[in-house]
Amino acid sequence: MESFFFDSGYDFSEYKRNNMKKRAIERNLEIIGEALNRIVKKESIYLKKITDCKSIIGLRNHVIHIYDNVSDENIWSILINHLPKLKEEVDSLLS
Repeated sequence: MESFFFDSGYDFSEYKRNNMKKRAIERNLEIIGEALNRIVKKESIYLKKITDCKSIIGLRNHVIHIYDNVSDENIWSILINHLPKLKEEVDSLLS
């Protein structure tokens, strides 16, 4: 999702103002959560290999079903603090 910040850098105030960017990021987080959900249904070992696996799936459910209560601050925290770790873990599993 780094490409969403190519033009502006990681700027929380710009993120909050840009509804199209927010919705695109939320949609990508939904897709990540759904993909992970499908993977762990087939291979439960990934529950232990991916940090916060259940939380990622839970985020997907929250964004889809409780969309009127999605916090910009929570999504931003996930982007900055948790997504880089997930990317590292997935890259490691793929290599």
